[in-house]
Amino acid sequence: MSALLPDKILKQTPQQLRLIIGGSSGIGYGVAEACLELGCTVIISSASASRIAASISSLEEAYPSARSRISGYACDLGNHETLDSNIVSLFEKAVQEADGQLDHAVYTAGDALSITPLEKTTLEKIQQAGMVRFNAPLIVAREAAKYLEKSNTSSYTITTGSVSEKPHQDWVIVGCYAGSNHTMARGLALDMKPIRVNAVSPGAVDTTLWKMPDQEKQEAFRKWETKMAIGRVGQVEDVAEAYLYCMKSESNGKCY
Repeated sequence: MSALLPDKILKQTPQQLRLIIGGSSGIGYGVAEACLELGCTVIISSASASRIAASISSLEEAYPSARSRISGYACDLGNHETLDSNIVSLFEKAVQEADGQLDHAVYTAGDALSITPLEKTTLEKIQQAGMVRFNAPLIVAREAAKYLEKSNTSSYTITTGSVSEKPHQDWVIVGCYAGSNHTMARGLALDMKPIRVNAVSPGAVDTTLWKMPDQEKQEAFRKWETKMAIGRVGQVEDVAEAYLYCMKSESNGKCY
């Protein structure tokens, strides 16, 4: 990834330690790349230890001088029985590595989108769809509040989506949780103050989150692109800068 911001802006950002949950792929990986370019130390996390290892290797290859600033830990967010303890363990490991304090936490984790016709909606599907997209970021907030520096220079940024305001057919479960993330960010901004809390709400972004055959994905993208002003779906590089903005001490508000 080439530098996202001009040198004048980069120099204004101090070297900090940033925990990126969901940082092994997609938007989270792009945020990790951008943070390394800023000179920050980065800890990435995802459900798969092998994916973490592969992502760290890829980041080290892209940024060989930053090897000492890259690490990662596996954290499964999809199992309700271990969700709480896994997040507690993740923060304990991250804080130990950080010698007691983190500067920023970013939540970009996601699982397969629960695109379900209403007639096939079940309580089990509703509850499982919220595990990674609602339950986990809220528990992460609880732990982040313990370990982030109690300052308005620290931040917690979560990820929602434009489907919260622009619904699609059969996306009602996804849309409900996306909408609740906006409310979560507003509430956490009060509960975690003076730590800043923001929500980034991307539209369609081409990432590995789209777990479907490539032809089906491209057909969906082409359909959406006909309704977009710029005529294409977003790329990770387009979105990563929004997270950088939210981590800057001057920012306070949700990004679209």
